[in-house]
This record gives sequence, structure tokens and C-alpha cells, in this order.
Amino acid sequence: MDKEWSEKNKKMQTMIAKEATFAEGIKLLLELRTQIFEQITAIVNTFPPVAFYQLPFGAGDGNHCTTLAWSLWHTFRIEDIVVHTLILKDKQILLQGGRLAKTKSPIITTGNELDGTQTVEFSKKVNVKALYEYCKAVMDSTNEFLKGLKFEDLKKKFSDADKQRLIESKCVSPDESAAWLIDFWCCKTIKGLIQMPLSRHWIMHVEAMRRIKNKLCQEAKTGVNLIAYCGLYCKHCFLTQWCGSCRTIYNTCSYALYSPGGVCPNATCCKEKGLEGCYECDELYNCHKGFYALDEETNAVRVLGLFIQKYGKKEFMKVMDFMHQQKKFQKVQDVLGCDIDEGLKLLEEWRKKALG
Repeated sequence: MDKEWSEKNKKMQTMIAKEATFAEGIKLLLELRTQIFEQITAIVNTFPPVAFYQLPFGAGDGNHCTTLAWSLWHTFRIEDIVVHTLILKDKQILLQGGRLAKTKSPIITTGNELDGTQTVEFSKKVNVKALYEYCKAVMDSTNEFLKGLKFEDLKKKFSDADKQRLIESKCVSPDESAAWLIDFWCCKTIKGLIQMPLSRHWIMHVEAMRRIKNKLCQEAKTGVNLIAYCGLYCKHCFLTQWCGSCRTIYNTCSYALYSPGGVCPNATCCKEKGLEGCYECDELYNCHKGFYALDEETNAVRVLGLFIQKYGKKEFMKVMDFMHQQKKFQKVQDVLGCDIDEGLKLLEEWRKKALG
């Protein structure tokens, strides 16, 4: 479990248990939910549609043995059902404003009852962008509920009538893989429901989404040239676990994400010129396109490309591997500086050390 999220969750649980710190505890819970949801937003905004119906770990036990789309649906369907049908006794977010039709979901249940094949088929049918908007609406609605919550509300329990209302909603499958949820929720107080599903459940499933995402990225990079178009070496990039490289559809390069169409201008330029990378271009030294337009901020990356031009990719990778063995750094600017010529001199020195 993510250490930071886990620690915040533990602290929050302790704080809301005492009237004196209840308000601060709710504030911390809202901060935690915002932080976790940022991970969801990043995944939805950066990953291609095909990613959302993949089962990289196969079907089986474990939250990671599912799809990204199912994880989103399951997490927020449960929250929607618990907050609106069970606690507030009003209309679920999914059943308002035509949201169900917009998501194109073939089910209204939590999805617990779906097997591997059914999960993939569900994930192919659902509209991920509409699903994301639904998730956000559920989060916002729950946040408003939490802001209005009072300390004395935490001890509220649920009745047989509440349980029957959940059953009649048909939002939980009668299948044994899902039916237990109703008893699980109804035996808790509101305080217990804040822990599961309004906080810990998020952590469990978003961490599973991270694992799925990272697995897809690693699989995408298999057999791919790991030197980016600009000259960065994916093997040592601080995004290496999160990104499938700019040569695959799983590209999450931070510069590309803020470029038109989510594609780095340098990658576009190379493709238009039929080049493997900027390191094959004779205009590299004075280039001001895309990533290189940042000049001093990215001159060290330009140095990498110029080094490849002179010594080739194999030698470049050896030198980069050696540099990272000898020195801890995330960005080459920290080692090569911001001046092109000075950076080239420094890289030549590293080459001598690396090759003896």
C-alpha cells in the first residue's frame, strides 16, 4: 500500500474518532481523496483506449487481476450506492442526467460478479471519458456529504429496511461473489463506511490501477528502441515505470502530454523526416523545435543527441549506464549543466571513465 496514502488514512481515522479533531480529520480525508483522484485523472488523460480493457496480470485473485475500466467502475459504483442509496436514501449519481446511457455500461451493479472474459467485454463497451466524468461527479457529491457530516453522525447504524432498499435497487448482483457486500455495508456505522469504501477502498483499487498501468508500459517497451526521439534514455528516466516510451501508444512523457494532440513536436518532426531520432538530424545543434525550444533547460538533452551522432547508440547506452552507477540523479541537466559545449566536454570525460 502506498506509504503516504496509508499514513494519511491512519491519521485521518484517528482524528475523526475524537470530537476535538473531527473537523481536521474530515479535511485530511478530503485532501487524501483529492490526491488519489489525481492519479486517476493522470491515467485517464494519458493512456490510450486499448489500455482500459487489458488484463496484463490475467484473470484471477487480486485487485490487479482486472482492467483499468472495471477498477474505475467498481470503485465509484460502490461509493455511489453506499452514499446515496444506503446513507442519504436519495437518487444515485449514475441514475441522474442520463449518466448511465453516457457511460454505455451494460450493467448497473458493482461488477463483482463478472469473470475475466466478462470484465474485458464490459471494459470494451464502456465509454471511458464518460465513466471518468461519472467518477468525478460521485467524488464531488461524496465530498459535499462529508463536509456536512457531524461527529455525532459517525455512530449511525443501519436497519433491515436499509438492507432491503439496497436489495431492491438491484445495484448489487445476487451472485455470491457480490451479495455479501450488502451485509458488509449494513453491519457498519458511518464511521466504518468512511474507512471502507470512502478511503481505503480507493487506495486499494487505485494502487491496483498503478500496477496494471506499469505492467502495460513495461510490456509495451519490450523490443522497442529505448532511446527517445530527443535523445533521453528511457531506461534511466524518472518516469521509466510509468511510461511506455514515446515510441509506443503508452507514452506519458510530461512534455508530450502538454503538446498538441499529446505528441512531442520532436517525435512528429522525426517521423516527417524519416529519422529514427533527433540524433540523426544535421540541424540538431541549433534546433529550437519542441523540447529544444526550452534551450538552457534542455540543452543537456541536446548534448545526448549530439553524443549519439558521434559515437552511436551502443556506446551512448554504456556511458549512461556507467553514469547512473556512479552518480544518483534524475535529470541529465544535474550532471551536464545547461551549456551545450560544456555539456559535451563533461560527457566526453564520462566516456573516458566508462570505457577505461
